[in-house]
Amino acid sequence: MDSVTGIDLIVPMKRPVEGKSRLRGAVVPERHPELVLALAHDTLSAVTSADGVRRVLVVAADPASVADLTELGVEIVAEPSRGGLNAALRFGAELLRRDTPDGLVGALQADLPALRTEDLTAALAEAAGRRAFVADRQGTGTTLLLAGAGRPLEPRFGAGSARAHTVSGAIPLTIGAESLRSDVDTADDLAHVRTLGVGKRTSAVLGTPCVVM
Repeated sequence: MDSVTGIDLIVPMKRPVEGKSRLRGAVVPERHPELVLALAHDTLSAVTSADGVRRVLVVAADPASVADLTELGVEIVAEPSRGGLNAALRFGAELLRRDTPDGLVGALQADLPALRTEDLTAALAEAAGRRAFVADRQGTGTTLLLAGAGRPLEPRFGAGSARAHTVSGAIPLTIGAESLRSDVDTADDLAHVRTLGVGKRTSAVLGTPCVVM
């Protein structure tokens, strides 16, 4: 893929105080929003450093609550309604298409704190402009969905999204890319990414050493 034209990625964000309900208890309650924001910050830090990524659009339920992410060079827009994750992604894709109708667009989850830029770059290269996706490490969910050039994103995130994306015609990418497959929804997921080495913000909240990203 041409890193000059690149891909535009949409990253959805709930209000940190409401996000990651299954992670409650990982830190003291008053620091839960800080943990949610740290997961996103480390994810986006890796994304904005990856070859082939041109633009990152965060579609947020409450832009003010995630405004700190702008220091990474991302754009933040408000969700148009409470229509859910897939509606937010379709909205983001529509905004990006207005500027680049024939461009490459994708959706990435905001909870990949161990993400390595080389894993994302390798996934984009394997997709080679095709509609494709990366399944999570359990093989049932989706961490990254890519649309073909100028084509609809058609997000089907939610329970069983890997199968839903396959049925819709998206190609499952075979690259290992463990850091790209390791999203964080549960305490077990958090324990797993800590073995991979999380980014600086997540490390600071958890009080553990980080691996240099």
